[in-house]
Amino acid sequence: MAIRVWISLFLCVFALLGSVSYASESEETQSKEFVVTLDHSNFSDFVGRHNFVVVEFYAPWCGHCKKLAPEYEKAAQVLSQNDPPVVLAKVDANEEKNKILASEFDIRGFPTIKILRYGGSVVQDYKGPREADGIVSYVKKQSGPASAEIKSSEDADAFINVNNIIIVGVFPEFSGEKFENFTALAERLRADYDFGHTSDAKLLPRGDSSVSGPVVRLFKPFDELFVDFQEFDVDALAKLVEEAAIPTVTVYNKDPNNHPFVIKFFNNPNAKAMLFVNFNNDLFDSFKSKYHEVAEQYKGNDLSFLIGDVEASQGAFQYFGLKEDQIPLIIIQTSDGEKYLKPNIEPDHIASWVKEFKDGKVKPFKKSEPIPEVNSEPVKVVVADSFEDMVFNSGKNVLIEFYAPWCGHCKQLAPILDEVAVSFANDAGVVIAKIDATANDIPKGTFEVQGYPTMYFKSASGKISLYQGERTKEDIIDYIQKNRDKAAEKGPGKDEL
Repeated sequence: MAIRVWISLFLCVFALLGSVSYASESEETQSKEFVVTLDHSNFSDFVGRHNFVVVEFYAPWCGHCKKLAPEYEKAAQVLSQNDPPVVLAKVDANEEKNKILASEFDIRGFPTIKILRYGGSVVQDYKGPREADGIVSYVKKQSGPASAEIKSSEDADAFINVNNIIIVGVFPEFSGEKFENFTALAERLRADYDFGHTSDAKLLPRGDSSVSGPVVRLFKPFDELFVDFQEFDVDALAKLVEEAAIPTVTVYNKDPNNHPFVIKFFNNPNAKAMLFVNFNNDLFDSFKSKYHEVAEQYKGNDLSFLIGDVEASQGAFQYFGLKEDQIPLIIIQTSDGEKYLKPNIEPDHIASWVKEFKDGKVKPFKKSEPIPEVNSEPVKVVVADSFEDMVFNSGKNVLIEFYAPWCGHCKQLAPILDEVAVSFANDAGVVIAKIDATANDIPKGTFEVQGYPTMYFKSASGKISLYQGERTKEDIIDYIQKNRDKAAEKGPGKDEL
């Protein structure tokens, strides 16, 4: 679940009068908050007066937000001494009056951090660390020039990291339309890549050292290690960079250097092919070679490839509902969320199975817990395989909770939903239900579950709405009574479910 924003910092100047002691000044500094608190009433005016502001959108109940808060405050204090000072701010996106801001910035989880440039005219996602030193380092880099000049081989050695993607423009002079377009590209993509420029290609560690430019050289730690571009239309060049920045086969293991590429793999819009195998298996080299051949064949054909080590992929196994006895396996997830699975695959069968998928000959795979043999508790258990019958085709008014077993707020809600269900025990037209959203696939395009718990209400006539009221017995019952559709109620009674 992806996704996060931070806002601003604020510089206060203390006018110390008379004989204020050093101790009291220190106490005042320690008690001062350096993170600026913004809301709907002052947000636009404050942001409009700054060329660079970092904004955190948070919720008071969010555990990750609470963990971030002291680190964010420490970073704000350090950055207030920067030259020029850098502002960090925060917005309580859970507060009703600020929800219009959360909607404007497409806030779907907490904390979400955004970088706002030029009075808010340019908005970028913060993609840096979440501890104080890392925040300071990342924000300083983001607030400086988008591209750094490389003047010496020492500059190049320090700048071009062998584990990261680095983009360097070679220009005979730092002016003209092509250089301006390169700078515009650097501004657009600076949150994702580091940019530099030089007039001497001999300073660069790889590639033709005799070129005088203009040329854009992308250095990367995989595949061909570097690639040159002579396209200077900003949109076209951005597309070339994004394509070149994804490995032919992304490696998913415990090496932290691979993690940025794994994130980029999952964030790209292509269908995603994922081969999970034990990297210590005797056949691993064969799997890797055959899989790479297939990836080369379909490169640029809206299909991206990842190979994952079983040991590092437990989170993916839980998400997709996979089992280790299915290893080696390949799974493809399309952009609409459909999944296609081939368990216990052999190296020589990878190419033929991917071709069958591309030809539309593979049936989708659905993750589902078993349908319970007994479902007699007040809150009915729904799984993916029973969703159609129990929710869509029930002919009843159904309040369904999407939950996660580990979610503390879901555990707090559970006894309340039990009470709601008991109150409707003699009402055959209403069903209170729940589904473990971590163990079951959710119907596509109907329910948007960004956090837990999420509750939806489906009326007997089929109208679906997101429940956004208070999580109390009285409020939930009141909502059901106001939104139920008695005229359309039909189907089996409670004892038949």
